[in-house]
Amino acid sequence: MFNPTDFPEPTLIPVNGVELEVFEAGPRGTGEPVVLCHGWPEHAFSWRHQVSALAGAGYHVIVPNQRGYGNSSRPTEVTDYDVEHLSGDLVALLDHYGYEDATFVGHDWGALVVWGLALLHPSRVNKLVNLSVPYPERGEKPWVEFIEDVLGSDFYYVHFNRHPGVADAVFDDNTARFLRNMYRKDEPPAEPQPGMALINLARAEAPRGEPLMSDRELAVFVSAFETSGFTGGIDWYRNANRNWHFLADVDPVVRRPALMIYGTRDVVPRGENLTTFVPDVEVVTLECGHWIQQELPEETNRAILDWLGRRGG
Repeated sequence: MFNPTDFPEPTLIPVNGVELEVFEAGPRGTGEPVVLCHGWPEHAFSWRHQVSALAGAGYHVIVPNQRGYGNSSRPTEVTDYDVEHLSGDLVALLDHYGYEDATFVGHDWGALVVWGLALLHPSRVNKLVNLSVPYPERGEKPWVEFIEDVLGSDFYYVHFNRHPGVADAVFDDNTARFLRNMYRKDEPPAEPQPGMALINLARAEAPRGEPLMSDRELAVFVSAFETSGFTGGIDWYRNANRNWHFLADVDPVVRRPALMIYGTRDVVPRGENLTTFVPDVEVVTLECGHWIQQELPEETNRAILDWLGRRGG
């Protein structure tokens, strides 16, 4: 297991009207920049296994705690967490380092931000690698309503939007238990589970599956969320419909080389029309669940470094 003391020390960097807590490694200025974007409920530390591998290969690795997470700023307005602000933070981070573009790597909600960045600021994205969450097609209905039609009103994504503050309070009151129960090498359930199962996970005493990480690693996440709370991260979900409207007039095709990494046991559905919207994409599938880069770090590193090498990075 990873020793948390081996993770780089952070720096607070002012960008786009907020401060981001940023961890970095590798040769600044001479190595090609790679920006790693975490998901929910995660932290820059979720990339701990990738930082040294990428830095050792000569990349300048930049790992922000995005707004709402860790010691980064936590604005109080829900709309401050829409895709315009989140992608704007990453653009401003490139400006801070003096980079015209970079390779962006995202997992879970971080993948959604990277997809949005490639649409809104394509000149700042050299290549992109996304894990778990495929390109989000923009259908006729706003995303929350679409998800509600398919998965029901108690599905956690819908619940976060329909009942603001409820899930936040449950997670805040049960931080250690919730994160311990979330970070498991779970097999997917035999049958679809109600969305409230995620909130109930914060109260469960006997989680299924084996732990994803050591107690020392888990303590990093617990400490971070005991400081930040969960509202900032959940507010990303509460901008889903706003993002749907915001992207209405944007060219929906990602015109950059992309690598999509799926886990065979991940409950997140694969993108049925991925190549329609991301024509220059390569797909890799690993034998794991949702927490791909943490569950199979060596395989993830190998897939990313191999692809970057073949794509000229």
